[in-house]
Amino acid sequence: MFKGILALLAAVILPPLLLIVTMRFVPPPITAFMLQSDSRPVYYYRIPKKQIAHVARKAEDAAEDQKFWSHDGFDFEAMSEAHERNKNRKRKRGASTISQQTSKNLFLWPGGGYFRKGIEAGLTVLIETLWPKSRILEVYLNIAEFGPGIYGVEAAAQRFFDKPAAQLNAAEAARLAAVLPNPLRYSAANPGSYVSRRSNWVMGQMGYRRPGPAVPAEEPLDPDMQSEAGLATTPLPPTEGPMPDEPEVLPDTVEVEILEADSIPDSPGSGSEAEPMRGNALNEGGGGEVRDEPLEPAENSEEAPG
Repeated sequence: MFKGILALLAAVILPPLLLIVTMRFVPPPITAFMLQSDSRPVYYYRIPKKQIAHVARKAEDAAEDQKFWSHDGFDFEAMSEAHERNKNRKRKRGASTISQQTSKNLFLWPGGGYFRKGIEAGLTVLIETLWPKSRILEVYLNIAEFGPGIYGVEAAAQRFFDKPAAQLNAAEAARLAAVLPNPLRYSAANPGSYVSRRSNWVMGQMGYRRPGPAVPAEEPLDPDMQSEAGLATTPLPPTEGPMPDEPEVLPDTVEVEILEADSIPDSPGSGSEAEPMRGNALNEGGGGEVRDEPLEPAENSEEAPG
C-alpha cells in the first residue's frame, strides 16, 4: 500500500519536476495555453531576456506584480484584499503573481476552481525554488498571451508595433502590459478608453510623468467591475504630452503583418544580420513547430528613468 502511494506520488510529481528543471535552461517548446487556444495559427517567438527591452520587463512588474522581486511566489496581502473585494461581486478579480501566471500558462488551463488553484500553487513552489526570478520573468514574457493567438512579447511587438521586442519604448511596453488582464477582450493595436487609462497608470508606476491630467494613483478597474462597484464607467482621458525618448503620439491603429524570416529587423547594437527564424507558427491542425530565436543576442542599453 505504502509503495503504491509512493509510486503514485512519483508519477504525479516527477514529470512536471523534470520539465521545470529542464526549462530552467531550455526555452519552453510550447505551453498548455497554446495547445488550448481557439486561435490558429498561434504565433510564438522565443527570445532570451537580453533581447527584451528593459522597459518591457519594468512595465510587466508595474502592471502585474509589483512585489515580484520580494515575494516567494505568492502575494498573500493581495490575495486577502481580492477575497474581501470579491465577496459581493459576480466578476472576480484575481491576485495571481507572475510566478503563478507562469505556472498556469505553462501547464494548466484557463478558469478558476480550487482544484486547479491547488495544482498551480504546487507548480509555483517548484518554479520559485528551481528558477531565479529573472528566469521566471523571462519565461513569462515569452509565453504570455497579448492578443488572440499572439504569445510572447516578441510576437506582440512585431504584430502590433512592427518592431522586435528589443526596440519597444516605454509607452508601447505599457500598452502591452495594460491588456494582460484580458488580452482576448482588450487590444494593444486599437486601445480603448480603459486600455489608455491603464497604460497611463502603468507609465506612472514605472516612474514616467507626462504633462497634463494627473496619472491615476489607483489601478483603473475594467468597465464591468466599475459598474458592479457603482462607479462611473467613463474614464478620464489619457494624459497628453511627450515623455523622454517617447513619440508625442502613438498611432491608435497599426498596420501589421507577421514578418518573414528574412525580413526581421536587427535589434539595436547587434552589429550583424539577424539569424533567420526556424520553424513555423502552429497551424490549423494544431501541430507544427514553433519559431526559434529570431535575433542575434544584443546588449540592451535602454534604461527607463527610475
